[in-house]
Amino acid sequence: MSEGLELRRLSAGYPRRPVLEGLDLERIAPGTLVALVGPNAVGKSTLLKAIAGLRPVRGQVLLDGTDLATLTPRERLRRVGYLPQALPQATSLVAYEAMLSALRASRADWSTAQAEAAIARVFATLGLDALALRPLGELSGGQRQMIGLAQVLVRAPRLLLLDEPTSALDLRWQLQVLQAVRAQVAEGRTLAVIAVHDLNLALRFCDRIVVLGQGRVLAAGRPAEVLTPALLQAAYGVRARVERCSLGHPLVLADEAISPTHDSP
Repeated sequence: MSEGLELRRLSAGYPRRPVLEGLDLERIAPGTLVALVGPNAVGKSTLLKAIAGLRPVRGQVLLDGTDLATLTPRERLRRVGYLPQALPQATSLVAYEAMLSALRASRADWSTAQAEAAIARVFATLGLDALALRPLGELSGGQRQMIGLAQVLVRAPRLLLLDEPTSALDLRWQLQVLQAVRAQVAEGRTLAVIAVHDLNLALRFCDRIVVLGQGRVLAAGRPAEVLTPALLQAAYGVRARVERCSLGHPLVLADEAISPTHDSP
């Protein structure tokens, strides 16, 4: 069996407005954290929704050799965890109850003890113990985003699809989120695709990067090899450098906005 995620000739979008056309992505193995990047409106969210089964598609989305379109909604939910950009609804449910609801929807086979242990583990990993008994309606946007991520992680899906999971978070929580996702992926049973705008977070935490543009994949590979000045100009229309900080981490430094080349590098 070919383990991992593979896309074959995938097309998706909206009525009368295609966003992605014939997109191919070579197999991504379990244990890999992938950054999905590109400028606004190139289809990052559309691609994640298409993989999650929330957007009509043509082509194939293969997970461990199985076309996800052939699965029942419950089985797809068990294998794929999707976190949208929209924050969890501000309801009267406390955070712990929201976690239990997420598990009942996808892990009905788990015992009460298994569910409670999984929730405790995720809360501890994300540093959310203090929020467990607080209603979602009393939480800030960033705190609700963290609970939304916890609802996805607690299910332990094979594939994580996270759409801008750090968008509402301050610096500390951005690092907390990516460290937690990195740790879950490092166990080797999970692979994750994260749509992110911060290229420096992608360079720091991700194993691979996929750059979208013009309805297709402009480049894919190791972040430090893909994010070149030529690629940054072609994809983003900026003159930029990639340098290393005093700790050795690569950093993208954008100097000025220019016209994109509209060509793949």
